[in-house]
Amino acid sequence: MAAARVQLLLSGRPESASFARSVCGLLGARPGLGPWPIHCSLKRGRLVLSSRPFPGASARLPLQRPPFCPFAVLDQQPRESVAKLPTNRGVDLGVAVILQSSDQTVLLTRRTRTLSVSPNLWVPPGGQVEPEEELLDGGLRELWEETGLHLPQGQFSWVPLGLWESAYPPRLSWGLPKYHHIVLYLLVISQESQQQLQARIQPNPSEVSALMWLTPDVAAAVAATEDGTETPRLLPEDLPPSVLAVEVEEDGSARPLVLPTSTLLQMIPPTAGDEERVSTGTKFALGLWLHHLGRTPPPRESGAHLDPGPAKEEWNMDLLPPNRGSGKRSVKSPPLPISVTLTEHSQPLLW
Repeated sequence: MAAARVQLLLSGRPESASFARSVCGLLGARPGLGPWPIHCSLKRGRLVLSSRPFPGASARLPLQRPPFCPFAVLDQQPRESVAKLPTNRGVDLGVAVILQSSDQTVLLTRRTRTLSVSPNLWVPPGGQVEPEEELLDGGLRELWEETGLHLPQGQFSWVPLGLWESAYPPRLSWGLPKYHHIVLYLLVISQESQQQLQARIQPNPSEVSALMWLTPDVAAAVAATEDGTETPRLLPEDLPPSVLAVEVEEDGSARPLVLPTSTLLQMIPPTAGDEERVSTGTKFALGLWLHHLGRTPPPRESGAHLDPGPAKEEWNMDLLPPNRGSGKRSVKSPPLPISVTLTEHSQPLLW
């Protein structure tokens, strides 16, 4: 069995996170929407999480799961109902990069329709962390493999935003979960503008079928469409009817794409399907990004029963100061080169 990538401090002892159990639940979360404050140690190739402060913890981040998280539902059912879930697997660790340009837009990519897991979803670049890989380096490697973007040393800063508990299939009505991840969202702030970054993008058509840069206003509308909740959200009246994107063809060529904004506001369907939409975890991450920009209040716990640690008015998301990246990458087959300028793994990562 591979070394545990996600470990939990329970009763003061480190334990591997079990595939069949909700990480949020093991850390003491009760029914409610969250998010919950979690103390964590960001180590090479792994993550250590606790509901209480512990020596070596380097950040206090919000941990969230969707209201329909299958592992949370299974936790409330008799153990025999989860007998088909693996008992010799842990929870995998993924990292996703919220890449912010100097003019405050963020990059999202659309997963190709032919992928076996989460096809046609709009997500930030990301993937599973390799053993002994620094978490930032894993994110930068995935950014490069999917988009061809290499960020030069000294030209970006970064900060951890939050943690997402992810399952696939994402609902029990779609079937028992086959994958279980904790995804660490990293905000990487480039000194280059959207246009400068876009000019250097070379998407990999085997993974990326389209890409776009979201402005804070559109991102706020997307983040407000929370999957699994019944609360209606009022959208801005001046929301644009469409956004400009780039569609990537199978041969690597690209063309402009006018994407209806309504596509980005779609919510997860109750039954399995590959409808184009923004993933639930990505909506959570966009909300954290907007808070980092000072555009929204900090996320608040709802029904949470975790120890909050030192009293603070906001999430302590920047105990790790903005850092300079090492720029190290594990090189695989390079993406196919394309150039479009806009003027306006063994186990997949889930969002």
